[in-house]
Amino acid sequence: MGVVTDHLGLFAEGARTTAVLTALSFALALVLGTVLASCRVSPVPPLRAAATAYVEVVRNTPLTVLFVLFFFGFPKLGIQYPRFASAVIVLSAYTGAFVGEVLRSGINAVAAGQAEAARALGLTFGQNLRLVVLPQAYRTVVAPLGGLLVALIKNSSIALVISVAELTFIADQVNRDTARPIPVFVGAAIGYLAMAIPTGLAVGALERRVAIRR
Repeated sequence: MGVVTDHLGLFAEGARTTAVLTALSFALALVLGTVLASCRVSPVPPLRAAATAYVEVVRNTPLTVLFVLFFFGFPKLGIQYPRFASAVIVLSAYTGAFVGEVLRSGINAVAAGQAEAARALGLTFGQNLRLVVLPQAYRTVVAPLGGLLVALIKNSSIALVISVAELTFIADQVNRDTARPIPVFVGAAIGYLAMAIPTGLAVGALERRVAIRR
């Protein structure tokens, strides 16, 4: 593993980029997923149809294809962003579709009487969703959301295809220079484990803390 320690600064910088990329993408995915889930349960048919179409198309399109389409295809239409910003947009758009479905399942898990009571008090659909349903839905789906966060840490490696200097990109560059793929990519795998395992443990602790007692 000497090749890893010799390039430890580069690996640390790649890990930092991966962590920032993951954090920003997940934050935006939560916002997008909340909007999608709200539209999926909306009483307005066009909103439900649009959200359903987005979720189905994005979830069933390979992430690599989305990266290539956005970064190399969209500039032909005049839509162009820097590499890092492009990675954040694609990862958040992709993960947001999954977050939306997870939150929709959480919304459906909230007892129907809760929403009925809110309507009886005169709350609008938006107020009902914001004040009554979503707070409970979030607490119900902490574990699945945590699973998506861990998956996002790993999915961030696909930003390699547009040359974002995250951990896998750095490992690939070091391998090109040293021709020692096994220790280099084992080192990268350890880096991902060092991010994913504590994240999973933190999510488990959060789930136990906010769990709704039945």
